[in-house]
Amino acid sequence: MLITFEGIDGCGKSTQINLLKQYLEDKGKHVQVYREPGGAYIAEEIRSLLLDSKNDISAISELLLFSAARAQLVQEKIIPDLENGSVVILDRFYDSTIAYQGYGRSVLPLKEIVTLNKVASHGLIPDLTFYLRLPLNLASQRRSERARDRMEMAGNEFYTRVFEGYELMVKEHPRFIVLDGAHPIESIALEIQQYL
Repeated sequence: MLITFEGIDGCGKSTQINLLKQYLEDKGKHVQVYREPGGAYIAEEIRSLLLDSKNDISAISELLLFSAARAQLVQEKIIPDLENGSVVILDRFYDSTIAYQGYGRSVLPLKEIVTLNKVASHGLIPDLTFYLRLPLNLASQRRSERARDRMEMAGNEFYTRVFEGYELMVKEHPRFIVLDGAHPIESIALEIQQYL
């Protein structure tokens, strides 16, 4: 089973992923958790480039680097884990590319990004996608409490477009499960568990 978590930066994905991993392991499941970009050596190297606030990366290069990191992670880790019967949980997957590079950066027509995503993901489609919806002002407040990476420095207009992109994807894909990211951590975790 492939489970992905999506949402704007600061929505609480990492917390919920850790809680879900523990819940599934307590039920005897073998669970692997990866982040995007990252999760494999090459992908982590690409992550360092992408998130370093000192790097000036063009929008097209950014899109291609995210896709390269994904392709490496899927081939090296995710496909073998799924074939071995593991539950794989991803902190972001190709929906983030559509939201951030497609809607946020408006780098290419969405159709072209979808095609690139299919190639980079080796055709994998998540079984479930948990989308933690969080108002932009609350997400911004949470992000301000930590050091910001290159993506998080993109500004409010960028994040508004990203948020709107996620909202459109929710309507298009039934695999999206919308959760209120402003709710207490424990209640969100319980809601997630009901779907598994």
